[in-house]
Amino acid sequence: MEATTRFSLVLFGATGDLAHRKLFPSLFRLWKSELIDDFLILATGRSQEDRDAFLTHLREHVEEAGDEPEAWSKFESFIAYFRLDVKSDEAFRGMTRELDRLESDRGMSGNRLFYLSVSPSLFGAVTENLAASGMLKRRANDDDNGWSRVVVEKPFGHDLESAKELDRHLSRFVDESQVYRIDHYLGKETVQNIVAFRFATGMIEPLWNSHHIASVQITVSETLGVGERAGYYDSAGALRDMMQNHMMQLLAMTAMEPPLSLAPNDIRNEKVRVLRSIRIPTTPEEVAATTVQGQYGPGVIDGKNVPGYRDESDVAADSTTPTYIAHRLHLNSWRWTGVPFYLRHGKRLPARMSEIRVRFRIPPLHLFRASACDPSCPNVLRIRIQPDEGIRLSVGAKRPGPGVNLESVDLQFTYADAFGTDLPEAYERLLLDAMQGDPTLFIRQDEVEASWAWADAVLNGLESLPKPQFPNYAAGSTGPEDAGRIFLPLQGPRSNEPCDGWGSFNGGAGSDRE
Repeated sequence: MEATTRFSLVLFGATGDLAHRKLFPSLFRLWKSELIDDFLILATGRSQEDRDAFLTHLREHVEEAGDEPEAWSKFESFIAYFRLDVKSDEAFRGMTRELDRLESDRGMSGNRLFYLSVSPSLFGAVTENLAASGMLKRRANDDDNGWSRVVVEKPFGHDLESAKELDRHLSRFVDESQVYRIDHYLGKETVQNIVAFRFATGMIEPLWNSHHIASVQITVSETLGVGERAGYYDSAGALRDMMQNHMMQLLAMTAMEPPLSLAPNDIRNEKVRVLRSIRIPTTPEEVAATTVQGQYGPGVIDGKNVPGYRDESDVAADSTTPTYIAHRLHLNSWRWTGVPFYLRHGKRLPARMSEIRVRFRIPPLHLFRASACDPSCPNVLRIRIQPDEGIRLSVGAKRPGPGVNLESVDLQFTYADAFGTDLPEAYERLLLDAMQGDPTLFIRQDEVEASWAWADAVLNGLESLPKPQFPNYAAGSTGPEDAGRIFLPLQGPRSNEPCDGWGSFNGGAGSDRE
C-alpha cells in the first residue's frame, strides 16, 4: 500500500485521554509503518501555552514517546500546536491563518481532516466556527483545492431526535459524504473478519439462517467500573453507552445479507436493513418481558475489593443509572424469523470479553441419547472479538475407549497462532481510512437513526416501569439474577453447571426460548 501523503489532520481535544491513549499512538504507528508521509498534525487545546509545552505534555502521557524516544523525536516534526478557545470566533480566524501558513510552508494542497475528539456539547461550536472561518468547506473529494472531512466521535446524540438535530447541524456545512462517524469496534480486525468468515466460507454461509441456527448471543462485558467517565456515564447508562452503538454494529455485521460488493455503500446498505428489521417493542410490558437492567454494588474482582457504582466519584448516592443491560430481540427478516438475539453488556462483571456466540440447532434424531453427553449440548460457534481474538467451534467427538461416549471438543484458530503478529489498533485502520476517503467502516446517518429508533423504544419503556431495587448485582458476579427469566441456561446431565448457558462466561449461546 502506498503511503497517504499531503494532508493536514486538525485534532480538537489533543490534550484529552483519547488523544493520549489512542490517536497519537495510532498516528505514530502509521508513520513508522510508512502508511502516512508528508503530513501535518495541527493539535489544538486550551491547557498548554505553546508547542514546546504541548510536546512535553505528550511525552509525559503517550506511552510510545517513552518506549521509542528516538523515533518519537522525529515524529514530533509533523506536529504543530495552536492554543484554542473553541467558542471564540477570533481564535478560529487566527487558527485559519496559522493553518494556511503551515500548509504553504510545506507545499500542501489543502486536504484537511478535522477530528472532533471533544465533548458532544462542543460539536456545534467547533463545526460552525470551522465553516465561518473558511477552514471547513463543502467538498468531499479531491479537486484543485483539496478535500475536507470531519470525524465525529460517539455519542451521536442522546436519543433519536438529538441525533437528527446533530445531523441537521452538520448538513448546514458539509455533505453526508464528508462526515465520518467513528465507532472503534468497526476498526477491530476481528469485527471486519465477520464478513470474510461468513461469506468466504462455503461450509458456514449455507447454515447461517433460522433453519440451522437456534440463537445468537452477543456479549460485551467489562471488569472495570466507570472510572473517570462518571460525569458522562451517569447521564447515559449502559444501553446508550454501549448497546445502542457498538453492539448494534456487531448485530448488523452478524445478521446482514450478502452485499452486492465490498463497496462502502453496498455494505452499509445491508447493515441498515438489519437495524430496520429489529422488532421494536411497543408497550412497557413488552420491554419488561425482554429486558433486564442492573447496577453493580460493592464486590470483589481479581481478589480486590471494589466499590459499588453509587460509591464511585461523581455519582449520586441514589443514582438509578443502569450499569448492566440485557435484552432479547428478534429480526423481522426472512433469514432470521424465529431466532432470538440475546444482547448483554455490563460493568464490573467477572471477565473482560467481547464475543458473538452462534448456537446451532440440535439434530432431530438423537442417536447418542444414552451416552454420557447430553444431546441438548449443541454445537456453538464463538467469534471472540477481544481478548484472545479468534474463532472456536464446539463439536461432538467420541472419547477413546469402549462404548460410545461423546464429549464436546473445539476446533479453533487464533490470530496470534495463525498470523504470528499483534493485531493493529482499531484507530490505526479507521484513521487511515478517513485519510484515504474510505467510509466503509464508518457509520452512516440512517444507521444512527435506525439504532436510535430501537433504543428509544426500550429506554422509554424502561422509564415508565418501576425502577429495580439498585444495586442488584455484586461487582464480580455475572449480573442480576433476574436475567435468568429471559435467558434460561440449558443444564448438563452431570451437574448443575450450564453446558450452554447464558450465565456462563465460558459456555455457549443462550437458550432459544421465545
